[in-house]
Amino acid sequence: MSTATILDRGFIDRLPGDSTLILRNVSWDDYEALLAAVGEAPGLRISYDEGTLQIMTLSPKHESYSRLLERLVDRLSAKLRIEILFFGSSTVKRTGPKKGTEPDACFYVQSAAAIGHKIDIDFNRDPPPDIAVEIDVHHDSLGKFPLYAALGVTEIWRYDSKALTMHRLEGDHYVSAPASSALPLLDAQTLTRFLALAGEKSQGEILLAFEEWLDSIPR
Repeated sequence: MSTATILDRGFIDRLPGDSTLILRNVSWDDYEALLAAVGEAPGLRISYDEGTLQIMTLSPKHESYSRLLERLVDRLSAKLRIEILFFGSSTVKRTGPKKGTEPDACFYVQSAAAIGHKIDIDFNRDPPPDIAVEIDVHHDSLGKFPLYAALGVTEIWRYDSKALTMHRLEGDHYVSAPASSALPLLDAQTLTRFLALAGEKSQGEILLAFEEWLDSIPR
């Protein structure tokens, strides 16, 4: 399959849901051309690692989990007056190591002040997100961990529809962590419990339960 073929938006739109396409020996210029061609297409994640291009298509279930997790963190931010910046599945890329990826969600917490009011971020100069989220309902993101490490993302939350796990960057690799370094109030067990309610309760009901939990914590 030629690079010209994958740059065709019609081809991208015809990819089946929950599929993964990997191409090798793709230039950085072609990667950036693909990003420009598809724009901020919903249900699509594109990663690039020194010549290897990965295109993933996502299901509504996948997107539902990532949006719920964003809304939970947003409630925490509002309730506790914590400055958290949300950049969704923004493309995090750097020309130096020629690497780029799109998390399912990402947040700035410790680095929020450094970003300030910016809405256009250049990751060659600006810090990477403090937290990246990967939803592994039909895909496995573990292979992307070295990519995140090279980009300097300090924390990854990974949810496989059964359990959420947290991973903290130490040196050039990630180690398991019971709780978030950026948001210590949140631990893997608590977020797993609320995400597990999806399919049983509406998102509104889950958010209300989460707010009640926040109110019950001594501060």
